[in-house]
Amino acid sequence: MTLIDILFGAFALPFMARALLVMLVLAVVAGTVGVLVNLRGLEFISDGLTHAVFPGLAIGLALGGTAGLVPGAAIAALAAAVVLTWLDRAGVTTDAAVAIVLTAMFSAGVIVVSKSDDYAGELEALLFGRVLTIPPDEVVPVIVVCLVAAVGVAVSLKQQLFRAFDRSGSRAAGDSALVLDLVLNAAVALVVVAAASTVGTLLVLALLIVPGAAARLLTERLWWLFPAAAVFAGLAAWLGLAAGFAGSFAGGVDLPAGSTIVAVFVAGYGVVLLAHWIAGRRRSLRAGAVR
Repeated sequence: MTLIDILFGAFALPFMARALLVMLVLAVVAGTVGVLVNLRGLEFISDGLTHAVFPGLAIGLALGGTAGLVPGAAIAALAAAVVLTWLDRAGVTTDAAVAIVLTAMFSAGVIVVSKSDDYAGELEALLFGRVLTIPPDEVVPVIVVCLVAAVGVAVSLKQQLFRAFDRSGSRAAGDSALVLDLVLNAAVALVVVAAASTVGTLLVLALLIVPGAAARLLTERLWWLFPAAAVFAGLAAWLGLAAGFAGSFAGGVDLPAGSTIVAVFVAGYGVVLLAHWIAGRRRSLRAGAVR
């Protein structure tokens, strides 16, 4: 099997093509939303939301099978986003609010899943995803959820950036902190919903955090952060799927698709970090030579 077969030929298979389509849309939207998460320092809140979708996934699966996953997760995630935003506005510290919501929702999800006959199998699917076995009828709902998150961020982008860098100025300009926080938390929640049925609830945080962190190493220009994060995320998703296919079919190693994608995200960040460090060292040496 040649490199061209691995990078392109694999996606001639219908299940690989579906996985690539979903992962590209998800990765690009998650990377874009993740830039705002990074700028606002909301990584811990995002972690809380990733666990908050779990009971929705469990209830949706119990009531409607795989078709109920996305609606159930969406309801749970949006409810958690509202609760987290309200607790923050009520004066509860962010860490405490996240801990309360995270433990309450995750424990409820485990209780629901434990009532299933196939407890272990369903728990594994919800935690680690099933990107290669996404049914055709779930592709459109997942993409729609991603696009709704993207639209919410795009409409409020300037105000979100203003709030990220100058909260007092944002309030003075008449921006509603409550509305902006709700929109961003809801966007994060929707990304988590889409990712939960692909890479799973335990690994979704990588899709939100890694592209934004890599983008901040790649460019110092604010508006370039978003395309940089989107391109990084899209490439990592594509290469992750290709690497999983190569390992499983050519190398004879059974690689979980979701975990392989996340591993490529992290490895990609490592490459960017190393390149950033080398570039910084070269600039320092040149500056020293000039002196």
